[in-house]
Amino acid sequence: MPPTPSSARPKAVVNHLPGGSTSTVERAMRVLRVMSEGGNARLTDIAAAAELDKATTLRLLEVMVRDGFVARDAQSKQFSLGPELMVLGAAALRRFDPRPLARPSLLRLVGQFEDSVVLSIPSGVESLCIDVEEGTYPIRANYLRVGSRRPLGAGAGSLALLAWMPEAEREAALEILANQMSRYPRITPALLRERIADARERGHVVLLDVVVERMGGIAVPVLDPEGRPVAALSIAALNERILAREAAMAQALMRESTVCQVRWSEAVRTSRRQADAASPSRTLPETPR
Repeated sequence: MPPTPSSARPKAVVNHLPGGSTSTVERAMRVLRVMSEGGNARLTDIAAAAELDKATTLRLLEVMVRDGFVARDAQSKQFSLGPELMVLGAAALRRFDPRPLARPSLLRLVGQFEDSVVLSIPSGVESLCIDVEEGTYPIRANYLRVGSRRPLGAGAGSLALLAWMPEAEREAALEILANQMSRYPRITPALLRERIADARERGHVVLLDVVVERMGGIAVPVLDPEGRPVAALSIAALNERILAREAAMAQALMRESTVCQVRWSEAVRTSRRQADAASPSRTLPETPR
C-alpha cells in the first residue's frame, strides 16, 4: 500500500500584498480556508495552518462562533464549520452548481478505469476539490476529498488549472506559488514550467511521484467559451496504472471534458436568461401628460 501524506491540515495559500499588512478580514478568511476540509480541528492546528498566532486565531474563532459561522464542541473544545456557512454555501450553489453537470462524466470514467476521479475548480491560486468518485480498484488514491485545497500545481488537476490559465495570470500565480510549496519539496518553479509546457503540447497533464510516492494523476481542464479553465477532471491512481493506460485515459478525459464544456455553456446561458427574466423592467416610466 503506498504511503499517504501527513494528516496535518495544509497551510492556507496566502496572497501577501506588497508592503501591506494583513487585515482582520484576511485573517478570518485564512482561518475559514484552513477549516474548509471539514471535521473538527484543534486551535493549535488551525493557528499553525493559517500561519497566525494562537491568541489571534482564538479571537477570530470566538467571533465566528458567536455569529454561527463556526461551531465549538463543548467537550473536546475543537472547532468545526457552523450552520451559517452552510446557508451561504447553499445560496451559492443555487446560483450555479457545476457538480451535477460533471457527475455523469465522473461515473463513466470510474466505470472505465476503476480508479478515483476528481472534479476541481480554481479558487485564487488554489484548486478546490468539489467532487470525488472513488475507484473500485483495491489500491485507491484517498488523499483528496471534497473540500480539499491545494496550491495550483500540487497535483494533476490543479496543474491543469494552472497550465491553461491566460499567460499573464499564470505568471502572476507562479510568482506567488514560488513561496507556497514548502509542503511539496519536489515541486519547484522549474518543474512547474516544464510540466506546463509539456501539458500544453500534449493536451493533458501527467504528474507522478511528486505529491504522494508511487501515486500520480492525469488530468485535463474544462474550459469556458473564452478558453479559461473553470474546472479540471483528473484520475488519481498508482503510477504504473497511469503509465500503462495513459493514451486511453487522456482520450477519455478529453472526451468527458468536451461533454462538460457543452453542458457548462448551456447551464450558464440558461442561468443568464433566468436572471434577465427575473430582473426588474428597465423601461422608463411614462411621462405624465
